[in-house]
Amino acid sequence: MNPQTNAQVASELSDFVSSSPTSYHATAVTAAGLDAAGFVQLDEREKWALEPGDGCYVVRDGAIIAWRVPSSLEAISGFRVFGSHTDSPAFKLKPGGEFASEGVRQVGVEIYGGPLLNSWLDRELAFAGRLSLADGRVVLAQTPAIARIPQLAIHLDRQVNEGLTLDKQRHTTPIIGLADLAESDIIELLAASAEVDPEQVVGHDVYTVPTQSPSLFGAEDEFFASQRLDNLLSVHAGFTACRSVDPDGLEAIAVFAGFDHEEIGSNSRSGACGPFLADITERIAESLFPDSTRSDYLALLAGSVCLSSDAGHAAHPNYPERHDPHVRPRLGGGPMLKLNAQQRYATDAVGTAVWSAACAAAGVESQDFVSNNAMPCGSTIGPLTATRLGMTTVDVGPALYSMHSAREMCAISDVAALNAVARAFLQG
Repeated sequence: MNPQTNAQVASELSDFVSSSPTSYHATAVTAAGLDAAGFVQLDEREKWALEPGDGCYVVRDGAIIAWRVPSSLEAISGFRVFGSHTDSPAFKLKPGGEFASEGVRQVGVEIYGGPLLNSWLDRELAFAGRLSLADGRVVLAQTPAIARIPQLAIHLDRQVNEGLTLDKQRHTTPIIGLADLAESDIIELLAASAEVDPEQVVGHDVYTVPTQSPSLFGAEDEFFASQRLDNLLSVHAGFTACRSVDPDGLEAIAVFAGFDHEEIGSNSRSGACGPFLADITERIAESLFPDSTRSDYLALLAGSVCLSSDAGHAAHPNYPERHDPHVRPRLGGGPMLKLNAQQRYATDAVGTAVWSAACAAAGVESQDFVSNNAMPCGSTIGPLTATRLGMTTVDVGPALYSMHSAREMCAISDVAALNAVARAFLQG
């Protein structure tokens, strides 16, 4: 790819990530992009009347599912699902308000997921999320950069470079101001950003957000650095692919799913362990085929496949021993096919063939990922989706360095490659 193409790919992803500081924002930005492409938002509380060629979506808290129906119902063989997750590790604002210590204002936070804690030190942070109001409304909010978790100076911890140990309660509390200059508290600042009365705020789901802008870097601008690449990189690839699908060429219902709460186990109404995807696929089948039976729906699932896209690890040049000695995925080598004998990834031989066909159709090179046997393997929404719905599932994803850092990095060519495979897969 030429530098201009790299810059365009980076610009689109940068805009998406910058506008999506939390899962709720990512869902709203995705919904706006789908609206612009002619998709229609449906209400789960209402009866649906889908038609051939329809493009629709449903939002459930910080999760979203969108789909495009083929122009011919006779052609439908099942669902093609591109799955991802909208959340990332961070610190979540605790209830209880602010407190003063050593002349500064602080707010209590709780660790969300598994952040690389030291990467969040000495960074300017915003707070963002959703506010529930007494009148029943839910609004999105985001402060400017108001917070920082300052590290202890080396003069006061001479052994810090031999090993940094952070107490998750005492050492990760952000400061947001000077105690004697307090004019508004954190809820008032959030309410002001949403232009609502702070007295009306009765609940909140608010998280810390790094405020440094995403950017290209490297000798040839070949790298891309940003917060929340795990897993907004996949969310962006999936939703842009779904909105560009041509219904005239489809033989399966093309579905994009962005689940919430993957970083904390997916056990929620909007997570992959919950009923969201099962609910939506069953309602799609019921609406398109009103005379169908439960058995007909299960037959559709049997002919379906899910591509679960989540970030994976490139072999690290400074820690080569942490990876499999022979399978060495690299930045710039294309998206990864993720395999694990314990089914921490759901890929099997059948799914591998689906992935291979999608890569061939997109003209994209792929690479394999397996873990070092002595290192525990992470997991994704893939096994959860396979278990929940029984459809063939394959786990894939872009290669990263610094996963779960406040600022992760990838090769920009891998972003373009995943975008292309996502489109090829959904188009079928």
